[in-house]
This record gives sequence, structure tokens and C-alpha cells, in this order.
Amino acid sequence: MKKIIGIGAIVALSVVAVVYVASASKSSATGTLDLAARDSVVYVDGSGKVGQLSRADSSSAVVTDRSCLRVYSAAGTTACLRSVAVPPSFEAEVLGPDLAVRRVIKLDGTPSRARVSDSGNLVGWTVFREGDSYMAPGYFSTTAGIFDQRSGTLYGSMEDFTSYVEGVEHQAVDRNFWGVTFADDDRTFYVTLGSGGKTYLMRGDLADRTLKSVIQNAECPSLSPDGTRVAYKKRSGETWRLHVLDLASSKETALAEPAHVDDQAAWLDDSTIAYARPVAAGEAPGIFTVPADGSGEPKLLRANASSPAAVGQSQSQASR
Repeated sequence: MKKIIGIGAIVALSVVAVVYVASASKSSATGTLDLAARDSVVYVDGSGKVGQLSRADSSSAVVTDRSCLRVYSAAGTTACLRSVAVPPSFEAEVLGPDLAVRRVIKLDGTPSRARVSDSGNLVGWTVFREGDSYMAPGYFSTTAGIFDQRSGTLYGSMEDFTSYVEGVEHQAVDRNFWGVTFADDDRTFYVTLGSGGKTYLMRGDLADRTLKSVIQNAECPSLSPDGTRVAYKKRSGETWRLHVLDLASSKETALAEPAHVDDQAAWLDDSTIAYARPVAAGEAPGIFTVPADGSGEPKLLRANASSPAAVGQSQSQASR
């Protein structure tokens, strides 16, 4: 379980971001996305609009008129998690290469994370929700879902899968799932399981609807383009630090980002990780990058921005 203050923090960050939209818009032009543009990044700007920047020149960008709380694109498919009414309700829009809406999925909670598989076939999301019977007052839970565009199958909740923790079936009622990321076989995925005050990196199988634990204390996973490593946030006291796990050796590497990071990181390529955090205390979030091998230092890619996703080519193909 998580404290309800987490939702408030997300709303607060959104309000702060709007305050900074004037400075963000000075170097942005209004237009449409080019999902074939090489070495570019799709993101959400400080006004809540979807934008796109070139990694070679991140000071300029194109910002669209499409509003999303979280966005992610791959292989011509874009997932846009958005608010649709006041009082708020939420939905996931699945968009095609021309940004036409292919599918609208009602979300049972406040959007938190979004992912698309490298093929563009699978769309995943995480939401915060209230009302689960096991929750204490003032707390919220999370749930993750997946939509398969090929078959039209909607996996509405990972709670419907069979979970195994360290080889033993885990049936606790307080299971929470968040932070989906996909392998390039369009069957395997990774996700966080939270239960009993602990978190686990879980490897999922869409075909047999199972989830099996990999390691403890790993949240919001992001699989590398070559499929060999997982970036994630690891809790230490009251803060999260970014780490990378080598799946073959189980070696963990702490990244050279000393700040608290509450985000699902995204791989821009096999050696670079992007994520959002406040630029400074009390300021709006910006997108930063850091090397995936623990070297170097964090660099600001774009201020007043969040939810980065590399586009322009299949990340798995690009790495081979």
C-alpha cells in the first residue's frame, strides 16, 4: 500500500508545471509529431501537451495540441493517458502513426505510468486507485493493465495473473502492480509487485498469465533495448535511486544520479537512460539523462517536461 499523498504530489507537480509553461513555450513551435524522426524524444511539456524534441538540439521542440498526463510511443503506436472530465475520470487512448485514435480504454484510477512494446503491438499502463477493501484510510493502491492490439485482448489487471514469489505462489490480497515494460517477443514483460511492505521485480508471461519474481526492492522497471538489463528505482530509506540490473549475472549498478527519482525511466538507446525529476527543489520537473553503466553525471535534456520516450525506430532493432 502507498500513502494517498502520492496522488496529491502528482496533482501538485501538474499545477507547478503549468506555472512554468510560459518559459517552456518560448523555444517551442506548434505542430504535429513525426514518429519517424530519428534520434528524437516524445514527452509531455509543462502545459500538459505532447511535444517532440531532437536529441541533437533539445533547446527547440514541436508541441502539439494533444493533452496527456503520460505518453509513450514506439513503432508508430502512441499511448496517451488523459483526463476527460471534471470531476476527473481517466482513459488511455491508443493512437496510430497518424495519431488517429484506434482504441479508447477507460482507466479505473489516476494515470501514473505508460509503456508501448517495441513492436507497437502492446500497450501498458499503471493507475492509482482507491476503494480496495484491504486499504487503511488515507492510503491508495496501484493496478497495471495491458492491451494487445493484435488480438484485441485486454488484460485489465495483473491481479488476475498467478504470481510466484521465490518459487511459491503468492495469493496475498494486498498485491499491487505497477510499471509495466515489455520484451521484444510481445509475450514477456516485467512489472513491479508490491505486497506486505516489500517490492519485487516480476517477470510476466502473457500466454500463460503468470508472474515470477526476479529480485526484491525494484520498482518501475524499464527493459533495455537489447533485452539484457532492467533499469529501475531502488528504495533506500525514504528515497529512490536509479539502478540497472544485468539479468544474466544479477549484478546491480547504481547510476550516477544522486537525486531522489520517482519515475519510470526510459532507455533512449542501449547506453543512455532518461527520466523526469524536479530541476531544483520546488521547481517543475525536467527530463534528465544519465549513462546506464554508472559512469558520468546526470544532464538536463529538457526543462519543464516529463514522460520521455525515444521514437524514430524500433529500439530493439536499433540496438542490433
